[in-house]
Amino acid sequence: MSSTVFDSFLFRDLFGTPEMRAIFNDDAYLNTVVRVEVELAKAQARVGVIPAWAADAIAASCDPARLDRERLRRGTGNVGYPILPIVTQLAGQCGDAGGYLHWGATTQDIMDTATVLQCAEGLALISEALDQLREHLRQLARTHVGTVTAGRTHLQHALPVTFGYRAAVWLSALDRHADRLAAARQRDLMVQFGGAAGTLASLGPGPEGLRARAALAEQLGLRDPEITWHVARDGFAEIVGLLAAIGASIGKIGADVAILCSTEFGELAEPFVTGRGASSTMPQKRNPVSSELMIAAAKLLRDKASAMLDAMVQDFERATGPWQVEWAVIPETFLLLSSSLAQAVHAIGGLHVDAERMRANLGLTSGLISAEAVMMALAPVLGRHRAHELVYAACAQVINSGGDLATELSRHPEVTASLGAGQLRRLCDPAGYLGSAQAMTRAVAQRRPEQDRPAGQPVPMPGT
Repeated sequence: MSSTVFDSFLFRDLFGTPEMRAIFNDDAYLNTVVRVEVELAKAQARVGVIPAWAADAIAASCDPARLDRERLRRGTGNVGYPILPIVTQLAGQCGDAGGYLHWGATTQDIMDTATVLQCAEGLALISEALDQLREHLRQLARTHVGTVTAGRTHLQHALPVTFGYRAAVWLSALDRHADRLAAARQRDLMVQFGGAAGTLASLGPGPEGLRARAALAEQLGLRDPEITWHVARDGFAEIVGLLAAIGASIGKIGADVAILCSTEFGELAEPFVTGRGASSTMPQKRNPVSSELMIAAAKLLRDKASAMLDAMVQDFERATGPWQVEWAVIPETFLLLSSSLAQAVHAIGGLHVDAERMRANLGLTSGLISAEAVMMALAPVLGRHRAHELVYAACAQVINSGGDLATELSRHPEVTASLGAGQLRRLCDPAGYLGSAQAMTRAVAQRRPEQDRPAGQPVPMPGT
């Protein structure tokens, strides 16, 4: 019986995706561990550390499907790690060649490398989903580059913007995350092979150890590091921190969308799917559930990044405890972000934008959203301080007594002496005070696909 949202049949698709679970489930992990052991034997045979016949026998005999899962469970609980129980059973499958299995390696070598391989697959999925979301946002920005809406600061009307500009701001963060993701895949997907204290002493004082590590990295498509990183956990911390940051940027999108879906705003709506977001008691409800899950994932991911920073503080050459934190944090991080991205792709891909409601909401403050536009037009004649003082007083009068800003300003001789009636009306039209919003939106939206790495394509490692 499941006990967490990650494996619950009720909740798991709200906090993960089937594709990501397939990378981090137990069977996938066992398959990956066995793959690392087999590739290690092949690499060592290539450089003459173990006999070629032994590597061939290991490759032909090791079968994760034949591992006794119950024995592994009991052994892992007893040893504290799964590798010794796995190697014991694999060695039995290999006959005489079993004596060469896991040659010169330590448990952490195998577990770290297996986790890196899982991360590589997981990052490919993340990259693909991120590209899908970015394309939806790019289209949204292009479509609504001229859709005027209220820009809000401190939840108050501030200045007019366009909805395309807002979408392009969301997109710009994700474009930068895509660049960071490509760099992290180059930098952090490293093989681990160092032996008991990281020195490769069990393979002798010659170059065989480093040659074996390089061969293993090449065979697995990973980077060969300059030195063992048993207790230098910056790579995993960067990956988790980056995924958490991506989740936070998606959470920001979710927060904006959820608020704009509220009845009082009514400017957006998530895609309609029968029964989605329904209430058990209120038939009219259509809750923004995708946005809510994006927000929840962002909050949970923050703690994952914090835990990984804590786990970086490790003692000497092998840690006493922090390493185990990663076993829980890394899979959950990937699951949470995969879910957040899936929800965002759904919500943004079919987002309903009510341009008429946006325009209507611009009028809620009776023209006050154009106050800065009038002030800046008066400033060259009256000076900025006097212009601010005059427009501020007019705004206060509108707030206290009603009316609209253009009418109130037209009563001030200093205004009419500086601005004609037609100019004043134009200044009070929000569509006329967009600054460089549309130019910036087009710049973000026009980023060419060839500037990005193809979705899901692995980043080539140096020397491969």
